[in-house]
Amino acid sequence: MGIRQKLLSFLFSQLILVLMVSNHSNAMGLKLGYYHKTCPNAESIISKTTYRFISRAPTLAAPLLRMHFHDCFVRGCDGSVLLNSTKTNISEKDAIPNQSLRGYHVIDAVKSAVEEACPGVVSCADILALVARDSVSMIHGPYWKVPLGRRDGRVSILNEVFAELPAPFANITQLKQMFAAKGLNTKDLAVLSGGHTIGTSHCIGFTNRLYNFTGKGDTDPSMDPKYIVKLKQKCKPRDTTTLVEMNPGSFKTFDEAYYTLVAKRRGLLQSDAALLDDPETKAYVILQASTHGSTFAKDFAESMVKMGQVGVLTGNQGEIRKHCALVN
Repeated sequence: MGIRQKLLSFLFSQLILVLMVSNHSNAMGLKLGYYHKTCPNAESIISKTTYRFISRAPTLAAPLLRMHFHDCFVRGCDGSVLLNSTKTNISEKDAIPNQSLRGYHVIDAVKSAVEEACPGVVSCADILALVARDSVSMIHGPYWKVPLGRRDGRVSILNEVFAELPAPFANITQLKQMFAAKGLNTKDLAVLSGGHTIGTSHCIGFTNRLYNFTGKGDTDPSMDPKYIVKLKQKCKPRDTTTLVEMNPGSFKTFDEAYYTLVAKRRGLLQSDAALLDDPETKAYVILQASTHGSTFAKDFAESMVKMGQVGVLTGNQGEIRKHCALVN
């Protein structure tokens, strides 16, 4: 009986281990140079096509980076954010946090260039991961090697976005929990938040901090009052259309200026300001702000590789879509 109990106990512990690593195991199916034999020019075609757009419109880099982030946080990096809604299903794309995404035309152009060279080989999920990397590096950001082999998911559900994607109003506890659920740690949170060094936000993402923070017509005490005065000039209380630079004066260049802003209590979103509410994230903000981003580029590259492996489909899972907005 003792031996049987030991055996059962051992098998149970093995099962727990399997469950723990299942979130990361598929990432092991990704590798550098994955298309080396099946589509040798894939990465170069993707890079050239991306450059055609970013060279003309560098402001596209931010939404393309954000698109990859939004994809990975809901169902993993499976290209589900790219799928159109159908008569019977409203997809992630139509959820409010994704309605401000743009750059789908870039993904479509890249996909059709790749399909012309190698039909049915390169996934939309891999294309999105590479386009995000190339866009960042084309506006003076870091470059990282992207392990490939992701497959495309067949499911995209609007409601999952609200449950999985960190909101601009999230506090530090919520942010840490949501990142941890994806296998990303507190440092990854501080590092990936630095992606806000580029791009813009609609006023609606932060006007509560300017006009009605606790429902009493007050402002957010964690924001620099002088900055509040400036922002009020751009955003009126019910403004839903105006865009404001995340990183004024440097929103088209990938640099460490975001951390300087956050350290001065000028982070635009509540989720930016929240980085000052935790000892580890605050220390990271201060480090980058005081050393001109001494480790930011390297850290960002590492965290992006990590994020790009969240919940991926590999092997025979999913499919390789013919068109990124439609399941086959």
